[in-house]
Parts: sequence; C-alpha cells; structure tokens
Amino acid sequence: MNWKVGNVKITKIVEIEAIGGSRFLLPQATYEEVQKLPWLVPHFANDEGRLRLTIHSLIVETPKRRIIVDTCVGNDKQGRNIPTWNNLQKPFLDDLTKAGYPPDSIDTVLCTHLHVDHVGWNTRLVNGKWVPTFKDARYVFGKTEYEHWKTNAPSATHAAVFEDSVKPIIDAGLADLIASDHKLTDELTMIPTPGHSPGHMSIHIKSAGEEGLLFGDVAHHPVQMYHLGWSSLADSDGAQSAKTREDLCARFADKPVLVIGGHFSAGHIKKDDKGFKYIAA
Repeated sequence: MNWKVGNVKITKIVEIEAIGGSRFLLPQATYEEVQKLPWLVPHFANDEGRLRLTIHSLIVETPKRRIIVDTCVGNDKQGRNIPTWNNLQKPFLDDLTKAGYPPDSIDTVLCTHLHVDHVGWNTRLVNGKWVPTFKDARYVFGKTEYEHWKTNAPSATHAAVFEDSVKPIIDAGLADLIASDHKLTDELTMIPTPGHSPGHMSIHIKSAGEEGLLFGDVAHHPVQMYHLGWSSLADSDGAQSAKTREDLCARFADKPVLVIGGHFSAGHIKKDDKGFKYIAA
C-alpha cells in the first residue's frame, strides 16, 4: 500500500495485523463505544466494534533519500512483555525486498520514538550477536528520547529493548541524535509531540505544494481523535498525550493533509460540531 505527497512516495510494510485487543491499549474503547462511531467502519474497526491495528514501517522515498520510519518488533527478540513478541519469526525483510526496498538500499532509519514496536528491526541476530539490519544507513534518534531511555528505563522489558535494538546502533557508530524540531531533508521536518514518550516526534512532509503528516503514536487509533482524552496505557504522560493530540488535530484538521498513523492507515482529519474524526484516504 502506498501514497504520494508531492514528490515523496510513502509505502507501508506491515509486520503484524490485529483486530481487537484494545483492552490492553485503550480500555475505554469498548465494543459498544466504538460502534457509536460508524465512520470507523470498515477501515479502522469492524461491525462488532473491534479495532483494526497494525504494526508497520513506512518507507519514505524522496528524490534523494530512502528512509524507513519505525522498524516494528523484529525477529528473535527476547524479554518482551507481550509473549507473542518473543522469538517472533516474520518475513519482514523479504516483504521489504519484494516491495522494492532491500535493506542495503535504505540510507536512513528514523525512529519516532524508542518503544519496543518501533525499533525492533534496527538490528538482527547474526551468530548470537545483534548487528545493524540496515548497515549502510544512518539511524536517526531524537536526542531527548534517547537520553531519557538511556538512563530511565522503567522496566526490565524496556532495558532489554534498549540493549538489543538501540545500543548496538550506538556502539556501531551509526546513530545521529537530533533535536525534536530537526529538518531532516528539504521535504521532511520533525515536530515535537511529547506525551506518548518524553521525546516522541512526528514528521511533517511538504513537497510540490502538498502536505503529509506521519503521526507516529500521538494516537494509536483514530478513535482517539474523537475521544481526545482516551490516552493509551502505553503513554508516559496521559495528560500531555491528550494535549498533544488535540493540538495536532486542530493544526491539520480540514486541510488536504495526508495523515498516516504509527498503527493505522492513511486518512484526513475532519472537524464537526461533535469533534474530530478521521476519514480514510
């Protein structure tokens, strides 16, 4: 699945698809509450009110760069708090190659934040050692985000993620730490969007008179654009997450801006007298 924003092409590579399970992420999003929002069906929920979610990477191809944004869970990882994410075996790299983006063709890896499902394919296991998957790429991490998790891992799980998916990149000398408002290319500028994590960043795309926004995990699902206060259990600061979500929705609502989430597909933010909603592109 791919989209164009001016001269920028965006391709989604899915690692995991899921329907339901919202009680672990958005417990407020009961089936009954989701069914009250018919605009979510069929793209973002089914008729029963079960949420549709994916874990995916986005390939962002500019005229000069080939960037992978967020790198999912990854194979062979251990110490994850979701049992099915341990020792995962997915054909992600094959899917990436089949889509026309073999790992050696990627020149930049950009992580919106450093949670488990956004850094996994930063590395792969080779002869018992974690090595960079994209060996010819520079890895771009937010400086605020990196410094926080480097010294404040809140659990053994996050410490394991940092050890196998972030630290090997630093040790290999492939990491660039950027400010949260950094201009990455002529077309891509970071937007500070804290709340889900301390240094979370979204990506604003401007090219040939068109605009796009890679939301990251400002919202895990479009239902949160209507219920701005439904912060995820994974958010480090729920109140800040809600404020960031409201600010970003207000900024881009009712404009021809293509929005793509970290766990949901492309659409446009709309506003009516009842609040924000998200219409599939």
